[in-house]
Formats: sequence, structure tokens, C-alpha cells
Amino acid sequence: MEVQRGLQRVSCRHNEQRDNRYVNVSRSQETFSSRWGMMLAMLSMAVGTGNIWRFPRIVATNDGGTFLIPWLMFLVLWSIPLLMIEFTMGKSMRAGPMDAFGKLIGSRFRWMGLWVAFTATAIMFYYSVVTGWCLRFLIASFSGEIPDAVPGSFWGGFEGSWQAVLTHVAMVVASAGLVYRGVRGIERVARVLLPALIVLLIVLVIRAVTLPNAHIGLNFMFTVNWADLANAEIWLQALTQNAWDTGAGWGLVLVYAIYARSREDTTLNAALLGFGNNSISLMAGIVVLTTIFSIQPDAAGDIVGAGNNGLTFIWVPQLFAQIPAGQYFMAVFFLALLFAAFTSLVSLVELATRVLVDRRISRKRAVLLVGAGGIIFGLPSALSPDFFNNQDAVWGIGLMLSGLFFTFAVLKYGARRFRLEFMNTEHSDFILGGWWRYLVGFLFFEAIVLLVWWLSQTLSSEGWLASINPFSAWSLGTVLLQWGVVLMLFIWWNRRADRGKMI
Repeated sequence: MEVQRGLQRVSCRHNEQRDNRYVNVSRSQETFSSRWGMMLAMLSMAVGTGNIWRFPRIVATNDGGTFLIPWLMFLVLWSIPLLMIEFTMGKSMRAGPMDAFGKLIGSRFRWMGLWVAFTATAIMFYYSVVTGWCLRFLIASFSGEIPDAVPGSFWGGFEGSWQAVLTHVAMVVASAGLVYRGVRGIERVARVLLPALIVLLIVLVIRAVTLPNAHIGLNFMFTVNWADLANAEIWLQALTQNAWDTGAGWGLVLVYAIYARSREDTTLNAALLGFGNNSISLMAGIVVLTTIFSIQPDAAGDIVGAGNNGLTFIWVPQLFAQIPAGQYFMAVFFLALLFAAFTSLVSLVELATRVLVDRRISRKRAVLLVGAGGIIFGLPSALSPDFFNNQDAVWGIGLMLSGLFFTFAVLKYGARRFRLEFMNTEHSDFILGGWWRYLVGFLFFEAIVLLVWWLSQTLSSEGWLASINPFSAWSLGTVLLQWGVVLMLFIWWNRRADRGKMI
């Protein structure tokens, strides 16, 4: 009994010291004003173009309602656990990805956090281009430039042009300007844009489900063919969609969690974020698929097979042109898409800025550096569709490695220890049990499967020479070359930094 009381006293002192550390850190930096403000900012980060243009296409090409079963399962088995890990690391370590990894599992592993940060930043370089596309098509929907007489002619003239450069620059400047104002500025904008996005989607859902024969699209989207669940690719696509459209494993939640108040819960907030994000994906799926099956059911295969860009910037204008008040609803669609893209871009800029702030660079100077870098390094993607596709492939798959690193960090620290020290606190709304360590182990397995599967997708049917060609837009060679260069540089830097030769 005496030993037990002694252990309890030690545990209480440990928890008290840990809580005091949170309070001291939170007083020295800006925080979100409330849980509501924080969740709006995080959800606006998670909801992006992947929810609105990729999700409907993936549902349509993977047997509709059958896809939703593994998609919902992996929300619980992949997205929410990773979001919990990120949220916990950010709130506990109070540092960006690089220093958070260093504080948790040792300075010699900071290169893993640097990889997470760089991958998200590399995505930022071309995601600003995508956001610019959304802006241009919103303007075109108001001006009447779309839909065009020849489907795709407007998109063909815009993609890769100097107009795309201008919209890219405009979006980098706008997002950097918001990040320049700090986390409270991000919160204030999220309080407006996210509710507005949801209202716009509700308007579009009502319009879509009231179209003639809309029930055909709804039946397709929500009818499960149980036999098709034996198809492994449907499960892998469902896992991939969760990896890409929730922001889990990107490092973005980690950065926003730095600004969480010390009494915020980890588990419940991560669950709310995951379910909220996927609810918006479902709304977008209803809008797109019911419209397709109502207006052009015979062309459904061609439409969803046109890729993200083809579906959004070629077919969507043509579809809306065929419904009453279509020009108005098309403008609503592109406004919603712009809101989703812009708030996600803001989070990417904030992540890159935070990494520099952790290196003791002032926030204002860091934002200027990130903004300038975003403009310069985004130019190739704005001007070259092939370069854009290459970067999207290389760093999109790179996110799988980021998720693997997050899981590795928890396993190295000890899943049980991580849960008891950082997740189950006196402010927790939900206490995690011993099952957590098994879930983390399964998460590690999922990350490896995803990584291997996506790398296998880069193999060419033309043979090994084509597969290892490092100058191809889509090949195993180009992925491994770019990854290899970045990883070697980061590991080299980490070793020199540990010896005190670099910051």
C-alpha cells in the first residue's frame, strides 16, 4: 500500500508538471480563442479539393456504395488515429513537425519531421496553382466565359498559360497575407468561410436531388454490392482517399494543435474532425453524381474517367449548362471549391511558416520567405501540366511515408507511454484504453501496405527501363530519385546539426 501511494504521488507530480508546462507555453504564444474556433480552422484545413472533385470520381469508379463501406472503416482505422497522433504531438510538444519529432523521440530523428514538413510544402507549391484555377473558373462562371461552345476549349486555353501564373501568384499572396496576421486571423476567416462552404454545398445538394432521375445517382452511390467487397483495389482506394482528403499524416493538424488551449481534448476533437470532413465529402459526392446521372447518364463513364481536372473544369460547366438556372449554380459550385482550396492552402503556408519560426526567424519574415518561395517554386507547375502531374504524383505518394513516420514515432516512444503521458489527461473527454497500442501497430501495417501499393502503381507496362526512367512524369524512377535526394540531404543535415555544426 505504501508503495502504491508513493507511485500515485509521483504520477500526480508528473501530471502537474506536464500541465504547468502546457500553461507556460500557451501563455507565451497565440492560441485559438475557443474549441469552436479551433475546430472550424482545422476542418477548413482538412476540407479541400480532394473532398469535392476527387471523392465523387473515386466513388464512381469503385462501385459506388460498395466503396463507402471500406471508406468509413478506414476513417476509424486510419484517419482518426493519425489525426489523434498529430493533435497530441502538436499540443504536447508545442513545435512544428521537425522539432516535434526531435522532442518526442530524440534529435537524431528530426529528419523525419523535416520530411513531413517538406512534403506538405512541396504540395503547397502546386496546390496554389489549383487554387488559382478555382478562382479563374469562378470569375469565368460570372462573366459567362463558361460553359464554352466546344467542351474543354476554355480549360485548354487557360491551363499552362500566363493567366494560370497570375492566379497562382494571387492565391499565394492572399494566403500568405492571412498567415501574416497570425492564428487569430486564420480563425476569423475560417469562422466565415467554412460555414459559407457548408451552406453552399447544402444549396447544391438540394438542387441536385431535385433534378429529374436524381434517384438513379443516389441509388448508385448508396447501394452496396457485397460481393465486390472481395476486390482488394476498392479497399486500397478507400484507404488512399482517407489518407488524402482528411489531412491525416500531412503535419497540418500538428501545426494547428500547437495553438490549441491546454485543456483541449485530443481524442474527441480528432474524431469530430474526421467525421466532419467525411460528411462534407458525402455532400460533394451527392452533388456531382446525382447531377451526372440526371443530366448525362450515358456519359457517366467518360465523365468520371476524365480525371480530377477533366471532371471539374471540362464536364462540370457542361453539366450545369443543362439545368435550370445552371449558370447560378455553377458559380455556387466554383465558389465552394475556391473556399475549400483556399483554406487548405492557408494551412500549408502556416506549416512552412511554423518550421521557420521554430528556427527563431520572426513570423513576419518567415511568411515573406514562404510566400516568395511559393511563388517561385510554383511557377513550373503553373506553366507545365506535365511538371504539375509529376509533382502531384511524387509528393502525393510521399504523404504515405509521412504517415509511416508518425506511426513509427509513437511506436518508438511507446504506444502505451504515449497514451498515458500525453493523450489521457485530466481534460480528456474520452479516455483511451489498452487497445490503442494494437491500433497503432495496425496503423503502421496500413502505412506500409499503402506505400508499397502506390509505388507498384508507378511501374510501367513497357518494362523496367520505362519504370526506372527518372525523367518520366509518372514512374518509379522519378519518385525514388526525388525522394532519395531529399532524404539524403535531410539525414546529412540532421547529423551535422546534432554535432552542433548547423542549426
